[in-house]
Amino acid sequence: MSAHEHRHGTHHHHHRDGWRQRIKHVVTPHSHDSADKVDSALEASREGMSALWISLVGLGVTALLQAVVVVLSGSVALLGDTLHNVADALTAVPLGIAFWLGRRAATRAYTYGFGRAEDLAGIVIVLVIAASAVVSAWFAVDRLLDPRTMTHLPWVFAAGLIGFAGNEIVARYRIAVGRRIGSAALVADGLHARTDGFTSLAVVLAAGGARLGWGWADPVVGLAITAAIAFVLKDAAREVYRRLMDRVDPELVDQAEQALRAVPGIRDVSGLRLRWIGHRLHAEAAIVVDAGLSLLAAHEIAADAEHQLTHDVPRLTAATVHVDPDSHPGDQHHHELSHVRRDRLAASSG
Repeated sequence: MSAHEHRHGTHHHHHRDGWRQRIKHVVTPHSHDSADKVDSALEASREGMSALWISLVGLGVTALLQAVVVVLSGSVALLGDTLHNVADALTAVPLGIAFWLGRRAATRAYTYGFGRAEDLAGIVIVLVIAASAVVSAWFAVDRLLDPRTMTHLPWVFAAGLIGFAGNEIVARYRIAVGRRIGSAALVADGLHARTDGFTSLAVVLAAGGARLGWGWADPVVGLAITAAIAFVLKDAAREVYRRLMDRVDPELVDQAEQALRAVPGIRDVSGLRLRWIGHRLHAEAAIVVDAGLSLLAAHEIAADAEHQLTHDVPRLTAATVHVDPDSHPGDQHHHELSHVRRDRLAASSG
């Protein structure tokens, strides 16, 4: 036996004991069946999409109310905050499309499915955030060069509070749903919205400064909000870059390797790769077992290895386990078998 591969999802197991309930972590045990894992991922995607659309409405209403006050008051600080809220609301659109595409089944052309659509959505989100930063900076600098008096100060003050309240409500909802479905991305998005809420409070400072006669307060706060958007842009761009470059948390790799080494019959882990495809994790592992094992015994160890991976590594929905026979130092048995097999194939084809 030169090699053996076990593809997650092609071997059906008999312990389908409630994987759909894993998201809620109730009392049912975990299942490792591919179909059940995909079902739970789809359920999480549906709930995540609902959170996105509800957030879109919440932030959209917030931005609309702020936009009305921007037109009345001419506040560039409030304009920057409004643009930021609009950008945050619009990020739900490409993400929602990506979630929808990611639920489509794999095809002969797209054998890994359409999960990468989330990475493309990430690029769109970064571009939207960048555009909001440029527009915000443009108006703030223009107001510094051409000062104008801010009017309707009580309304500007109220709009800043509305921005804070709207973002905080959306943040609480995203965080709650994200924790319920096990989505770290949605939780992070909720924390991002909470940060944006405190940015909205800066508008209150601009209104207060204008009330005291500080004409520079509004454009300066507008520039400060632009800087805050730039920091968000940096973090978002870094995350998208890491995902496009197939970066995973090294702790996940360590966790997966420890899980494999704990499986009886595995003598070594000679290779391990993890990659994200959308919000689902895929693994490829090469394990070393006793060279004297039968094909069936090696297959069972591969199945156990896949079980252990899907149990111990969060969000992992697919795994390929490659099995190699163990060899002693200087033992060329496996290498020689490979060459003999290739020579026979070449002779038969000739």
